Amino acid sequence: MHEMALCESVLAAIEESARANRFTRVRRVRLEIGSFAGVEVQALRFGFDVVTRGTLCDGAELVVLEPPGKAWCFDCSSTVDLLARIDPCPQCGGHRLQPVSGDQMTIKDLEVE
Repeated sequence: MHEMALCESVLAAIEESARANRFTRVRRVRLEIGSFAGVEVQALRFGFDVVTRGTLCDGAELVVLEPPGKAWCFDCSSTVDLLARIDPCPQCGGHRLQPVSGDQMTIKDLEVE
C-alpha cells in the first residue's frame, strides 16, 4: 500500500524532528498534498492511524490540505490551477498542458508539546 509507506516516511521525519527539537508529543500534523500527487487521502488517514499507534503521534489529528496543481498551457500561454492532470485548461479548454507543481507532499507544520 503506497499510502502506508508515505505514512511511515512522515512518521520518520516527525521522529527526527522530535529528537532535534526535543518534543515528546504531537497533537496535530498538517500535510499538504498536491492534487497531482496520486495519494488517496482516505487511505492515508487510515494508514496514519495505524502507523502512529504507540508513537509520539498516537491520537494526533491529521489535517490534509489539498491545493490544486498548476500547469502551463501551451495553447493560451497561461499558468492555470487544475484539480486533475487530465483536466482541460480552464482558460481556453486546451489539452496541451505541462504540470509545473502539484505532485508534492509536505509536512506544513506540527502542533507539539
